[in-house]
Amino acid sequence: MKKGQIYEGNVLRVDFPNKGIVACEGEVNDICVMKDVLPGQKVRFSVTKKRNGRAEGRLLEVLEGSPDEIESPCAHFGKCGGCTYLNLPYDKQLELKSQQVNRLLDNVLAKQETPWEFEGIKGSPIRFEYRNKMEFSFGDEYKDGPLSLGLHKKGSFYDIEPVTGCMIVDEDYRKILKATLDLFRETGLKFYHKLRHEGYLRHLLVRKAKYTGQIMVAIVTTSDGSFDMGIYRDMLLSLDVSGEFKSILHIVNDSLSDVVKADEMKILYGDDYITEKVLGLDFRISVFSFFQTNTLSAEVLYDTVREYVGDKGDGGVVYDLYSGTGTITQLMAPVADKVIGVEIVEEAVEAARENARLNGLTNCEFIAGDVLKVLDDLTEKPDLIILDPPRDGIHPKALGKILSYGIGNMIYVSCKPTSLVRDLESFLLAGYVVKKACCIDQFPGSGHVETVVLLSRV
Repeated sequence: MKKGQIYEGNVLRVDFPNKGIVACEGEVNDICVMKDVLPGQKVRFSVTKKRNGRAEGRLLEVLEGSPDEIESPCAHFGKCGGCTYLNLPYDKQLELKSQQVNRLLDNVLAKQETPWEFEGIKGSPIRFEYRNKMEFSFGDEYKDGPLSLGLHKKGSFYDIEPVTGCMIVDEDYRKILKATLDLFRETGLKFYHKLRHEGYLRHLLVRKAKYTGQIMVAIVTTSDGSFDMGIYRDMLLSLDVSGEFKSILHIVNDSLSDVVKADEMKILYGDDYITEKVLGLDFRISVFSFFQTNTLSAEVLYDTVREYVGDKGDGGVVYDLYSGTGTITQLMAPVADKVIGVEIVEEAVEAARENARLNGLTNCEFIAGDVLKVLDDLTEKPDLIILDPPRDGIHPKALGKILSYGIGNMIYVSCKPTSLVRDLESFLLAGYVVKKACCIDQFPGSGHVETVVLLSRV
C-alpha cells in the first residue's frame, strides 16, 4: 500500500475514537485506518500516510452502505463536526461503543490473573435534545462569505456551519442561535478573525437546565468595537421560549487564543448563574463551571458510581479527585464521615462550596489546586478514592502519589477510554485489579463515551 494511491476496501470495525479499520480487496493484503466510516461499509479511499508499516487514509466515497446504516435525521450531519454516528440506529450506536471500550479493556486486562466483569453499556434516557450547554462560534460560512454563527464545519478551522436545526439541543437553543445571528447580521459588526487578530464578535455560550428550565446566555466579544448590548438583552427577553431567562451576560475576551475566557464580565440581566437539580440535589452553575452536559444521563452515571461504591465509603474519608463543581462529592456525603473534593478550577470550587451549603451538607471540604500538589498537604488518609480526571487522564506523578496510599478500593470515572487504559497499566503494576466496569452513553450520536471502573487492591 503506497502513499497517494487509491484503493477499495471493507470496513471491518471502528475503534475508539472513530478509527475505521479497513481491509483492502484484491491482491493488496493490508489494513488502513481512517475516520468517518461504519462497520460493514465498502469504501474507496486514498492513502495519506504510511509509517512503520501502518497506513492511514482519507475516505473518498462510500461504495456500499453498512447493513445497519440509516438516513441521518439532522440536516447538518456530515457538515458540522459535532456528531459521528447519527446514521446508525441508537441500539447499534450503543453496541459499537460498548465493543470499542471492551476491546480496549481486554487488551490491558489480559495481564490480569483474576477474572473481571464487563457490564456493557447504559444508554442515555433521551437520544435528542439532551445537551445543557452549547458553545457557538462567530465566523463566515465560507471565505469572505456572510456572517455565520454555529459550529465549525468538519475539517475546517475557519468556516462556520449555522446549525439552526441542530438535533442535540432543544428548540430554545435554536431560537436563541437564529435570533442572535439575525440581529448581528443587521449591525454589520465583524467577527474576530483569528489570524489577523481583529474584529468584535467571538462566541455565543448557551446553558439551559433540564429540570428547572433556567437559561443562561453569554455573548463573547473583544473590546475592538462597540454595541449597545441592552438591545441584545431586550431582543432575547422578547423571544418565545419554553424556558426562563435567568442570566444574560456580556463577556469581553481579548485573548489571542480561540478559547472562551473573561477579561471582563457584565451582567446584562438576572444573575451570573443558573440552578439545576441532579438526583435531588441543587447545583448552581456559573458560565465557566464544568457540569456534565447531559443531565439525565449524568444521573445514570452518578447512580452507577454510587452502586460501585456500595458500602466501601461507609464511615470513612473519601477523596473525590478532579471534583469539578462537587457533584460526586456531595452524592457521597450521606455515606461518608468526610468527603474531600480537589479541583484545579477555583471558580468550580467556589461553586461547589456554595452548592454544599445550599444542600445543607456539612461534611464536604473543597480544595482549589492541582491534585499533584494538594495531595502533599492532605493529612487525612482516605478510605476510598474516586477519580474523575480530564480527558488526558491522570498526570503520572499524581498517579504515583494516589497509588502510594495503598487503599483497598478506588473508582475511576473516565471520559476517554484510551487515557483510562493507559492509567490502568500503572494500577495493575501497583497490585490493583479491575473488578468490574461499564459504559454510560452521555453523548448520543457522537463518538464519546464514559466508563466507570471499580479497582481493588489484591
